[in-house]
Amino acid sequence: MILVDRAELTSGSTFHSAGLVGQLRGSVTLTTMMMYGTALYRRLRDETGVDPSWHEVGSLRLASSKERLEELRRQAGWARTFGLPLELITASEARDRFPLMSTDGVLGAVWLPTDGWLDPSGLAMALAAGARQKGVTVRTHTRVVGVGVERGRATGVTLELRDGSRETIAADVVVNAGGMFAPEIGRLAGVTIPIIPMAHQYLFTEAIDGVHAGLPQLRDPDNLVYFREEVGGLCMGGYERNPAPWSLDGVPPDFNGKLLAPDLPRFEEIMAGAIRRVPAMADARVTRIINGPEGFTADNEFILGESEVRGFFVAAGFCAHGIAGAGGIGRQVASWIVDGEPELDLWHMDIRRFGGQHWRSREWTLARTTEVYATYYDIHYPNEERQAGRPLRMAPTYDRLRALGAAFGEKSGWERPNWFEPNADDPRFGGRSALDALRPRGWAGEHWSPAIAAEALATREAAGLFDETSFAKIEVVGPGACAFLDRMAANEVDVPVGRIVYTSLLNRRGGIEADLTITRIAPDRYFLVTGTAVGQHDLAWLRSHLPDDGSVQLNDLTSGRVCFGLWGPRARDILAPLSTDDLSNGAFTYLTTRPITLGRVPVLALRVTYVGELGWELYAHAEFGVALWDTVMAAGREHGLMAGGYRAIDALRLEKGYRVWSTDITPDETPFEAGLGFAVALDKAVDFIGRDALIAAKAAGPRKRLRCLVLDDPRSVCLGNEPVRIGGEILGRVTSGGYGYAVDRSIAYAYLPPDAVIGSRGEIDVFGEWIGFEVVREPLWDPSNERIKA
Repeated sequence: MILVDRAELTSGSTFHSAGLVGQLRGSVTLTTMMMYGTALYRRLRDETGVDPSWHEVGSLRLASSKERLEELRRQAGWARTFGLPLELITASEARDRFPLMSTDGVLGAVWLPTDGWLDPSGLAMALAAGARQKGVTVRTHTRVVGVGVERGRATGVTLELRDGSRETIAADVVVNAGGMFAPEIGRLAGVTIPIIPMAHQYLFTEAIDGVHAGLPQLRDPDNLVYFREEVGGLCMGGYERNPAPWSLDGVPPDFNGKLLAPDLPRFEEIMAGAIRRVPAMADARVTRIINGPEGFTADNEFILGESEVRGFFVAAGFCAHGIAGAGGIGRQVASWIVDGEPELDLWHMDIRRFGGQHWRSREWTLARTTEVYATYYDIHYPNEERQAGRPLRMAPTYDRLRALGAAFGEKSGWERPNWFEPNADDPRFGGRSALDALRPRGWAGEHWSPAIAAEALATREAAGLFDETSFAKIEVVGPGACAFLDRMAANEVDVPVGRIVYTSLLNRRGGIEADLTITRIAPDRYFLVTGTAVGQHDLAWLRSHLPDDGSVQLNDLTSGRVCFGLWGPRARDILAPLSTDDLSNGAFTYLTTRPITLGRVPVLALRVTYVGELGWELYAHAEFGVALWDTVMAAGREHGLMAGGYRAIDALRLEKGYRVWSTDITPDETPFEAGLGFAVALDKAVDFIGRDALIAAKAAGPRKRLRCLVLDDPRSVCLGNEPVRIGGEILGRVTSGGYGYAVDRSIAYAYLPPDAVIGSRGEIDVFGEWIGFEVVREPLWDPSNERIKA
C-alpha cells in the first residue's frame, strides 16, 4: 500500500483546521463513526508513539432561541440511544463550565463531556506513523497526473516525482482522498466529484484571563460561532451568511501549505456574534486570522465509496469535519475495500447519490453548496426543502401541477409535488379549518399543510392521482437477464411474463441493499422500479455485479418515462371507460402488468400499490405525459379524483405498513428482521447474494424486529430517531413516523427486541416528553388486503 501526497502531509487543508471533534450528529451512521474516531484518538499516542495532542475537555452547545432549545431536547433524546453522556443543562450551569460566556438570551444548553479537540497536523502524523508501522509507504512531493482505467476498472496511477520524472504504479484499488483536490483527481479517471472549496475563517487571540487548558468547546449556532482554548487564549470562528467559494476553475498547482488573505468584512458578522456571547472578545488582541479553503459538498455530507469506475474509491468532501471524522471514515472505507461493502449504512455519504447528470454542472453544484454553507448553523426542520438551483428537472406535467397549486419539493434534482394547497379547502373533509385541527404538535407541524390530510382521505374514499415520474426506472435486458436478477434478488424472479415481483437485493451479510419491484416484460427483459433518491445507488449495485460476458445490459429509463399512480376504490371506475382493454379483477389481477391504451395514449399498466388501495402505476413515454395526465384527470372528475403529493403517499404507506429504504430498512437489517420474510425465496434453485447469511440468521433467530407503534397522543408525531423505551430501558429508536389520517393515529416504526410482542407498552421521547405507545399488529389499514385485490 502506497500513500502519495502532492506536497507535504497536511499541506492541503489539514494544517489550517481548527481541530474540533464533536460526536453527536444527525444520523446513526455518522454519530457511530464519530464515536469510533474519538475512541481512536484517545489511544493513538500509545499505539503509534506520536502525540496528536488530544484534549478531552467536553463541549457545550447553547440554545439562544425557543426553536434551538427544542432542537437540543431532540438531540438529548437522540444521544441516549447511543449511550452518549449528553446532558441538558441550564444557562447558568453552562456558564459554570465556560465562565467567560454571557448568558444573555441563553435558554439552555447541552453538555457532552467526551468531546474534545486536537492538533490536526499531529493527528495526521500519528496516523501516518501507525500506517508506516504496518507496512505502508508514504511518498511526499509526488503528484498524481493520471489514473489508468480499462474496461471500467482502475488499473493504477501515473505519478510525477519531485524531479519532474514520471512513474506508473499498477493497482486494482485507487483511493482518492484528495480533499479539495479530489475533483481534479476524479477527472483523471472520468469521475465527477461535486466538491466546492469554500473559504473558512477563524482567529486566535492573545491570553485572556479565565481561559485555561480545560476550558470546553463552546458552540452558539444562533450567533454563528464556535470557541475553544488555544495557549491561554481563544480560537474563535463560525459560518457566515455570505460564504466565499474559491478557485472554481481548479486549485492552483502551487497552492500547498498556503492560506488566503484575511477577509475582514466577511468576518464582521462572526465577530459580532462572538462578542455578544463572550464579551471579553471585544478587547482581546487578535494574534492571527486564518482564512483557508475547505472542501464542501452540495448536501453537507461526506463523499465516500467506490465510484462508477470499479476500484476507484473516493474519501473526500468532509465539509470541515475531516478531523472529527477521520478515524471512522478510514475504518469504513477500509471495510468497503476489503469486504466489498462498508460495515455501516453509508448511503447518505455514498458517491453514488451524485450519479445524476445534473451533478456534472458546476453552476448547480455551486448553488447548492453555497446554500449549505450559508445555512450551516440553521435549524433544519424535517421535510425542509432546499431552494438553490431550482427548478432543474421537471416532469412533462410540471405546468399542469403548478396550475393545480402544487407545493413543490425537490429530490435528486426533480421537482415533485409535496401537496396541492387548494385541496385543503375541499368540503368533503370539512374544509381547511377542520383539517388544520390535525396539525401535529411541534416540529412535525412545520412544513405541513391540511392539504396533506385531504389528499390522503380522498385516496382512501375515492381516488388520488400521483405524479411519480421521478421514480427510478431501470431496464435489465439480454439473454442472461433472468439468471443475473435471480442471483441478485432474494425473491424468485424467474416468473411468467407479465408478473410483478416485490423483492430485496441483499449484501453478503443478508442486509437489504435495495428494495424494489421487478416486472418481467419479456423472457429476456425486466423492468425495475425503485425510489427517486436511490436510483443511482441501485443502478451502481446492479452494475457492480454484472457478468463480464456482455449477456446483460442495464438501461436507465427514468427520464424517458412518466409514471402516474392512480389509487383508490374508484380507480377502476375511472380507467375502465377510457380503455377497450379488460381491467376487471379477473382479467387484470394484482401484481401483474399489461400494455393497455387509455384514451389516445399507449400505457404500460402495473397493478401494484404503495398506498394500500386498488389501482395501477401507469407508465408512458415522456411525450405522452401531458395527454395521459389530462385524460385521467378529466375522467376522474365525476368520481371525486384528487391530485395528490408525496406527503400524502407517506401517510398512506405508514397506515399500510410499507417500508422505506434508508430509514425502515437498510443494509444493516435482514428481511426477516424487517418483516419482509414473505418476499424471500430461500428454497429457490439459485444461490442468491446473502442467502447463506439469511439461512444462518433464521436458524439463530432474529436480533430484533421492526414493530408498528401507535402513540397514545395522536398529535405527538415522531420524525425519526426518537429513543424508544420499554420497562424504563431504552431498547431502540424510531425509524420513521407520521400521522395516519384514515385511522386517526400517530404511527411510528422501530426495531425492538423479539420479546417486545404485540400488546407491549412503552414510551417514546418526543422532544423531551415521554409519550406512551402500544405495539400493535400491522398493517393498521386493510389487514386482509381486500382493497388492493378488489
